[in-house]
Amino acid sequence: MIRTLACCALLTLAPLHAAAQDWVPSKWGAGDTLGAVNEITPEVVLNAVRTVTEGKRYNLGQITSRDTPASGTRMFELFVFSAGADGLGAPIGDNQLNFFDDWMITYMGVGSQIDGLGHITIGDTFYNGFRSKDFFRSDGLTKMGIESLPPIVTRGVVLDMVGYFQTQGSKAVIRRDGVDMLAGGTVFNRAEIEGAAARQGIEFQKGDVILFHTGYMKMAEIDGPASLASWPGVGVEGAVFLAGKNPVAIGADTLGTEVHPAEIEGHFVPVHQELLVKRGIYILENMVTAELVADEAWEFLFTLGAARFQGAVQMIINPVAVR
Repeated sequence: MIRTLACCALLTLAPLHAAAQDWVPSKWGAGDTLGAVNEITPEVVLNAVRTVTEGKRYNLGQITSRDTPASGTRMFELFVFSAGADGLGAPIGDNQLNFFDDWMITYMGVGSQIDGLGHITIGDTFYNGFRSKDFFRSDGLTKMGIESLPPIVTRGVVLDMVGYFQTQGSKAVIRRDGVDMLAGGTVFNRAEIEGAAARQGIEFQKGDVILFHTGYMKMAEIDGPASLASWPGVGVEGAVFLAGKNPVAIGADTLGTEVHPAEIEGHFVPVHQELLVKRGIYILENMVTAELVADEAWEFLFTLGAARFQGAVQMIINPVAVR
């Protein structure tokens, strides 16, 4: 997600989407609060483990700091302290123990993150037809909080959209500081997704985590907050197409995963609505994909155990890929 005006924009969009609620109840039944993570069965996990052939590990989460570009009023502040004013305080015990501690003031949606099902609405309708009155409390959601998310262990795939657009001779590929990337606002939908998958020999499977590489994370390093004005990403048609493949999550190396600005003027992050609200499919943002693409590690074991903060809407994460 991106700007603080999101709530107003989503309320404006409600009449466009909420009329025909054929997505309530969800395919996992009325009352379900887990969504697409239900796709992960023991068979899916065992199949994912078979993708490990080298034992190489990849951090998919970026380093998060005060300098990490974040949308709207979002911020991250970490403080390290001890009992002393300028360092360690008086030792404790005959064994001379001492320590540093730390604490944070942060939004959970800074840097690499997972968007939970209690994050986005269509009007006042959340995933599976829940309304805010059903589960909202200012000290934490009572349903669909991140603490209820089971460990995600499944097959991951990465689509190199930069490589695909290059093979098409597209002017959407630009180069900044020696890095090829898609220009902000570049959208990819079904045709481009199928083309990229065919180029890499990828066939989607139920329970996948599907990541997109756009190279645009480098833009955030170069331009900082200015990079938040636009970014490349998946469009609505592409998201609906992928949803038909029954993934657990869709992510990218950008702030919002979906293209921004949206394809239709006046719409605001509609892919979030299509995936989270209508289909219970999780969204992963600011995923580090460059090393996977450099190694042509097109499929891998994806693992994520998110911090279990009671009632949290989203969470800063560092998923791990194992090739």
